[in-house]
Amino acid sequence: MEKLLIRFRTEPFWSMFFAFAAVMFALLVTQTLTESIQSWEIDTEMFLWFLLVGFVAQSIDGALGMAYGVSSNSILLGIGIPPATASAWVHFAQVFTSLASGISHWKMGNVDWKLAKRLLLPGVLGSILGAFLLSSLDPNVVKPVIAVYLFVMGIVILKKVRKKHIQKFNRESRSIPVLATAGGFADAVGGGGWGPIVNSTLLSKGKIARYAIGTGNFVEFFVSLASASTFLFFVKELSLAPVLGLILGGIIAAPFAAYICKLVKPKYLMIAVGILIIILSIRTFYLAI
Repeated sequence: MEKLLIRFRTEPFWSMFFAFAAVMFALLVTQTLTESIQSWEIDTEMFLWFLLVGFVAQSIDGALGMAYGVSSNSILLGIGIPPATASAWVHFAQVFTSLASGISHWKMGNVDWKLAKRLLLPGVLGSILGAFLLSSLDPNVVKPVIAVYLFVMGIVILKKVRKKHIQKFNRESRSIPVLATAGGFADAVGGGGWGPIVNSTLLSKGKIARYAIGTGNFVEFFVSLASASTFLFFVKELSLAPVLGLILGGIIAAPFAAYICKLVKPKYLMIAVGILIIILSIRTFYLAI
């Protein structure tokens, strides 16, 4: 905590952004979750199922940097929840889970602050734009393109595992803000996608696995907060059982997943991420067509 306070004093950008995020987080909670809690009507069976879903999804997301939104959103769509509502619920839950994951990765030393700074604002802007357009844009138009991109990224990552000399990562690359914008946009439109797009590309460009995943998950909190805040202007329905299940399951899993990310060798993390990306991309493409 002392290191974080020093960073706030020396870098006004972070202190201002965290203060703004704290205000938005407080408003989001007080104006949405409290209204649902007032009735105290909760389906216990559904809550327990989504507690398990949240735990498993965040365990994968925190350790490999992806799949929380994709897996959670897929289940909600599978039980008949409309796309905009499902994405709103997932992002609302992900505000809490990504906060827990981001703090866990920060405490494990997995966050590259300079890279996070370059990803932050473009990612937030992309997520807000995606949330605005979801009501009028058919996600199935975008998903096949994203699926092909992810498949290629998965192959690139697996190829890099075999190389003895991986290229040096350049955090000053002009493509980083573009990547963050695309990741935030796709995440809002598809109900998940920040991790597969951003973290996988960072890995393919040579970023060490624990820093690519830790930094991506840290920034994801702000991206999810922006998406959820935008969605909940249009989607007023918030079902307590699945949302609380996703939140609590994810929060419980976050510290364990961050520790696994730090403990496991980068080579094995890259293999796991590459395989997961390929599987998700094939699944996404199949469902879209």
